[in-house]
Amino acid sequence: MNEFSSQDLFAKISQMTQEDEFFLPLPEGYQKGRTKYVIVMGTVMSGLGKGIFSSCLAKLLQDKGLRVAPIKLEGYLNIDSGTLNPYRHGEVFVLDDGMETDMDLGTYERMLDQNLSRANFATSGQIYSSVLHKERHGDYLGRDVQMIPHVTGEVKLKLRQLAMSAKADVVFVEIGGTVGDLENAFYIEAMRELAYEEGPHSTCFVALTYILEPKTLGEQKSKAAQLGVKQLMQMGIQPDIIVCRSEKPVREQARQKMSVFGNVPLERVVSMHDSASIYAIPAMLRECGLDFEVIRMLKIEDRINLGYERKEWGRWCDFTDKIGRETKSVTIGITGKYTSVRDSYASILNALEHAGIHLGCKVNVKWIETTTVKESNAAEHLRDVDGIIVPGGFGVRGIEGKIACVRYARENGLPYLGLCLGFQAAVIEYARNVCGLKGANSTEVDPKCPDPVIDVLPEQKKIEGLGGNMRLGGRDVEIKPNTKAWELFGKAASVRMRFRHRYEVDPRYIETLEKSGLVFSGKAPNQPIMQILELPNHPFFVGTQAHPELTSRPLRPHPLFTGLVSAAIKRKG
Repeated sequence: MNEFSSQDLFAKISQMTQEDEFFLPLPEGYQKGRTKYVIVMGTVMSGLGKGIFSSCLAKLLQDKGLRVAPIKLEGYLNIDSGTLNPYRHGEVFVLDDGMETDMDLGTYERMLDQNLSRANFATSGQIYSSVLHKERHGDYLGRDVQMIPHVTGEVKLKLRQLAMSAKADVVFVEIGGTVGDLENAFYIEAMRELAYEEGPHSTCFVALTYILEPKTLGEQKSKAAQLGVKQLMQMGIQPDIIVCRSEKPVREQARQKMSVFGNVPLERVVSMHDSASIYAIPAMLRECGLDFEVIRMLKIEDRINLGYERKEWGRWCDFTDKIGRETKSVTIGITGKYTSVRDSYASILNALEHAGIHLGCKVNVKWIETTTVKESNAAEHLRDVDGIIVPGGFGVRGIEGKIACVRYARENGLPYLGLCLGFQAAVIEYARNVCGLKGANSTEVDPKCPDPVIDVLPEQKKIEGLGGNMRLGGRDVEIKPNTKAWELFGKAASVRMRFRHRYEVDPRYIETLEKSGLVFSGKAPNQPIMQILELPNHPFFVGTQAHPELTSRPLRPHPLFTGLVSAAIKRKG
């Protein structure tokens, strides 16, 4: 890089003194230039699909035999996404290690078929906390701690640690929000520094932007996109690729304008227009040759395996070829209280899509706001669905509506899948209407109810803090033989599932519930914690304290969702 090379810089760091301006914390054994970085940033507005684009491009490189590792950098000061309202930020996605992240990590896990960890997610809150912790412990050798180089250095350290732990050929870095967001400024500066330090052919910058097409004008307008890219360039970053989001394919004229004003070759200005399924986007990017453009820019042609790619791409195409060719259709009702924001249930929608494609069935969704549902009108809300899902949630609002939906499904043979709170609602409904415990409830809803069939277990009550006493992340579940769950999971003795909850079935009521016919077909090993329930004489009535939607993958749909959709198909006939 000009006269002062990045090799000189790395040598300089190793003998840094208090007078030096270079500050570059490196993981032990890190090799400069070994791992490449693709950095995806957004302009014009958020919510354009940076995570979708990044995961799709990562998949194309993964299919070529490269080891990829994604990371999402979020600008908010929360330590994690656990306390964010779904109305504000969509669903909370829980990783196997218990990290609560935003929904983009779900997109990465599904597209790459990887189990990610807290190493793949960072917030400003995490970065600042780490810097302040190091400052208190004297790690900065008495220097005044500043945004540059210490905060930006912490960001780069996070990326390099991921590169080392994942042994990645390419790390995909997604910066949340947009370039113009004040809280993203230090992330963007860190990326500029990263490119400088790593040297030529080490980084590829992608600007994801939006091409407007006002209906009153009837033509595509790129000025907002141009200004967004210009803002990125003013921050010291020249994009290598411009991805144009739009409702319809971006026309040649708009691409040419973006090429000229963004200083990017036309072949690297690509259209990523709306698609019927996000699983069609890898093919869209592949057709315009974007995967090989990135490989050439990063000089990693010698690492790819075209034989492996042919096999993996064939498997993916076998899956995507089924999309839109379904011969059957069913309607599944999702009965929740966040139904006005579809992103609140993103993983459930994906899991239903996976199951539907696997079974050759188009799964339509009917949104049912449970705050308006009562036992007196449940039939009216549910009469035109072939199955229902009662999803997870927290708090009191909408719970009685969910319980009314459970009762209707149980009494009318309607296929039912309860997730987390839906599992608890099924226990409450059964206790009330079958076991005769009219005062049955959850202590979350009514702390003084006479029959707290759902409660915080004693060992959890000892843990202080709103998020501290949650059961989070992956847990093994013992499966009871000769049950519906046992059949669905391929007669496995145990399965791994992910959890995010605080309340459990109170062990004092288990015997009463089982004597009345409820079967607990899954439990925690060596603990009286019930995790899957079912009704044996029902077409499909299954609830789980877990969140199976979090581990459903395109090529491996989750058995509980395929079971629900299959039962809905049979019901519809």
